[in-house]
Amino acid sequence: MSELRKKMIRAMELKDFSPRTQQSYLSAVEGLSKFHRKSPDRLTQTEIEDYVLHLKDEGKSASTRNVIISGVKFFYQHTLVNSEIALNMPSRRKPKILPEVLSREQVRMIIDTPADLKHRLILMTAYSGGLRVSEVAALKVKSIDSARMVIRVYQGKGMKDRDTLLSKKLLEELRTYWKVYRPTDWLFYGKRRDTPMSITSIQRMYSRTKRDAGITKGKGIHCLRHCFATHLLEAGYDVRKIQLLMGHRSLSTTMVYLHVSRNGLAKVQSPLDFIEEPEQQAPPWEDDDESNQ
Repeated sequence: MSELRKKMIRAMELKDFSPRTQQSYLSAVEGLSKFHRKSPDRLTQTEIEDYVLHLKDEGKSASTRNVIISGVKFFYQHTLVNSEIALNMPSRRKPKILPEVLSREQVRMIIDTPADLKHRLILMTAYSGGLRVSEVAALKVKSIDSARMVIRVYQGKGMKDRDTLLSKKLLEELRTYWKVYRPTDWLFYGKRRDTPMSITSIQRMYSRTKRDAGITKGKGIHCLRHCFATHLLEAGYDVRKIQLLMGHRSLSTTMVYLHVSRNGLAKVQSPLDFIEEPEQQAPPWEDDDESNQ
């Protein structure tokens, strides 16, 4: 491991960055270095800006470019202490895209498709609690609180604990799962019992299951989280309660599901339907004929 990499990891650990953020930032700097085939401490500001423009030309999404820019900024501001590089690049504007949502029947099809019990339970758990894929992977046996019928998420996004819903159906299935797999620490362990199933493995499993179920909508297992929020809204639950269950910092983040809720749209009538059709009037010559009789 190079000295620069060690210094960057140390700086990120001092900032208490999550392992996932650390890996994203390291990959950002590695990509920059590979593009120019130079050590990042030998690059000029123009070369860094050229790389950012290359990412745009390559079609990288605004979210991806923002993460890369943040990683590069961190390297030059906190790893190279005496660097003269001044990166004043603003965040890329993210396009506002409504989440794709599956119907309840489509969710049921996805959950019923896997023959593997563990895979089916992962999908059920993600949907039952509206969990992020990282939160599903990080679940422990102690996360399932059957007495209070909640799933405890430990140190989710933003390093926050929260409780979310534990379905009665899910609890019954988890008891069967426990008898078969006997997890001791991680609820959904990987190849070894002392390590969780990887996020990549879970994403691949979801994509394979969705394909086998014949469903084309809903890219990524995060779609089940969108379905959780939207289906609760459609069932009449308060948006503020859903905000707490989802772990959203801002209510505006949760409000986006109002745009895709079927019930919300069904209550609004198109103004085209307000326009009344004109009454059919008899042609003027019909009146003349009647008067002549």
